[in-house]
Amino acid sequence: MVNGSLEDWLHPSPSEDTSQAAETKKLNILQRLNIAIDVASAIDYLHLHCKTPIVHCDLKPSNILLDNQLVGHIGDFGLAKFLQPTAQNSSTSEGSSGLVRGTIGYTAPEYGMGSELSTCGDVYSFGILLLEMFTGKRPTDGMFRDGLDLPGFSKHALLNGAMEVIDPSLIYGSEEDEKGKSTNIYQNKEYLVSVLRVGVACSAYSGAERMNITETVSQLYSIKEALLKSEKNSGAR
Repeated sequence: MVNGSLEDWLHPSPSEDTSQAAETKKLNILQRLNIAIDVASAIDYLHLHCKTPIVHCDLKPSNILLDNQLVGHIGDFGLAKFLQPTAQNSSTSEGSSGLVRGTIGYTAPEYGMGSELSTCGDVYSFGILLLEMFTGKRPTDGMFRDGLDLPGFSKHALLNGAMEVIDPSLIYGSEEDEKGKSTNIYQNKEYLVSVLRVGVACSAYSGAERMNITETVSQLYSIKEALLKSEKNSGAR
């Protein structure tokens, strides 16, 4: 796609990491929200609106492709599986036996314990993706060890205001405007915290405790609408 993958925007390669490239590939809070909504809506469609539910099994930034309008599209269905319509949250059908493959850091923990495929697994992967989009940290970052992972890191941060874990480019990007630079940060804090809460809810350790994808889409839309209303009230475009 014209704008490559979400991976290219979240983690530019060293060869692209010039000041011009870095400036060009900054995604603001609204752009990230829109991409998250695009992906969540696509997952909702695959899980609930196809004749036979489909589990993608490998949701991660490099598999989210961005078109010329920065609309997010899920790509690479090489590991995707069909589910029996009556078993969306428990067992699988075609091609479901054996070891569940995926990408370390994004694969649901229950798969590592032999659980069968489920739509809950994709929700977990989306939760990790969402947290990565707004913290700027990969789930495989070297800081995550000794039992600490991205969901736990984010959940703990929510108890302490959360802003210290937000991707710095989202914070400092707001500060670049001379007028009301601190105001933008504090206005956006409410929405950034709300997004982290959704990401944490989607990436709960237990599949049964995860937010369902339809509710996830609804929550993200609500956050976007509140953000747009706030920007309108403050005179932003």
